[in-house]
Amino acid sequence: MTKEIIYTPLAPEAIGTYSQAVKVNRTVYLSGQIPLVPSTMVLIDGDISAQITQVFDNLQAVTVAAGGSLADIVKLNVYLTDLADFPIVNEIMGHYFQQPYPARAAIGVAALPKGAAVEMDAIMHLEPQEYPI
Repeated sequence: MTKEIIYTPLAPEAIGTYSQAVKVNRTVYLSGQIPLVPSTMVLIDGDISAQITQVFDNLQAVTVAAGGSLADIVKLNVYLTDLADFPIVNEIMGHYFQQPYPARAAIGVAALPKGAAVEMDAIMHLEPQEYPI
């Protein structure tokens, strides 16, 4: 098994002993993203909608760095400090994903790093690359 570490400056730096993502063959495991602005490493200003949008932007940057897109995500885990915010996740997710949607779990948690209200991690599967002859 060969592991490839995925990194992009367009997503927040890891704030611990982990990588933004790890690719094994055509499967990519994306670490949890909180709503940090990559250039400042500070939580985005604004309400839960701004936080959810920033998390999807961060995930999107990592998927592109891995050679894919959000459309390649097959499993998405959403962690919320207030499950009442879940309808907002659905609304914003509709701007980033089209059918068929990934499998998903929504988990209520007591707290998240840096006081974030939302965190998401994902698993993506990349299709074989087609190269011109």
